[in-house]
Amino acid sequence: MISYTFTYENLLHLLLVFARITAFVAVAPLIGGQNTGVTNTVKVGFSVLLSVLLVGTVPREELVYSSVAGYAVIVIKEVVCGLIIGFAAQICLQVTAIAGQVVDMMSGLSMMTMFDPTTGSQVTITGTIYSQVFMTMMIVSGMYRYLFMALADSYHWIPLNGIVLREDSFVVTITAFLRNFFVIGFRVALPVFIVTFVLNIVLGVLAKVAPQMNMFAVGIQIKVLTGLGILFMTAGMLGSAADFILRNMRTLMEQFIRAMSSV
Repeated sequence: MISYTFTYENLLHLLLVFARITAFVAVAPLIGGQNTGVTNTVKVGFSVLLSVLLVGTVPREELVYSSVAGYAVIVIKEVVCGLIIGFAAQICLQVTAIAGQVVDMMSGLSMMTMFDPTTGSQVTITGTIYSQVFMTMMIVSGMYRYLFMALADSYHWIPLNGIVLREDSFVVTITAFLRNFFVIGFRVALPVFIVTFVLNIVLGVLAKVAPQMNMFAVGIQIKVLTGLGILFMTAGMLGSAADFILRNMRTLMEQFIRAMSSV
């Protein structure tokens, strides 16, 4: 026989689940951020829906606290846990900003900036294009499902009030990610970088051979056209680049969850 009773203890567990999920939704890709087109009402409603769906699968352990302040501390722990998991997914997409800055610097488009709704800041035009492409790839590949699966599985690794922040694990994880962060961004921008670098050498030689020609005025137009042409020809490679970034996102989220786990 199914019991439909809802006790005060169930409410306390539901609020803790809601705290972690809300913090994750606030910073996660696709729906997080202030200018993604998703209103706060939708975020809260989505968080409530996920909380109701997941509260039955969350391992039940006795919550030990002596006062309202003690329960508030547990809520803060759950919020921190959700923020860290969402941040691990969000930071991987910033690789696109690094790649876009390298491309625009080499192709002469660095003076053009656009507003990036995912970060709320001004980024280069190529960085915005890369960001939107990778976000589309995330939707097409179904990576968004993994984000919520990882959030649901985090309750088995990190039970309610079970977060343990191990600084050494976080330092090792962040250091390894930052090392790969610039490498991945440079790999995405590598085709444009190589071609424009060779073009700069050719323009430098021509400036010495024919000093009467204004290579500065001619070079800007050639670099812009060459950069746009290389971007068009290498558009088919963005799929494998996005897959590489999404794999790193999955790895980073798993490492962050293990770094907060007491297991």
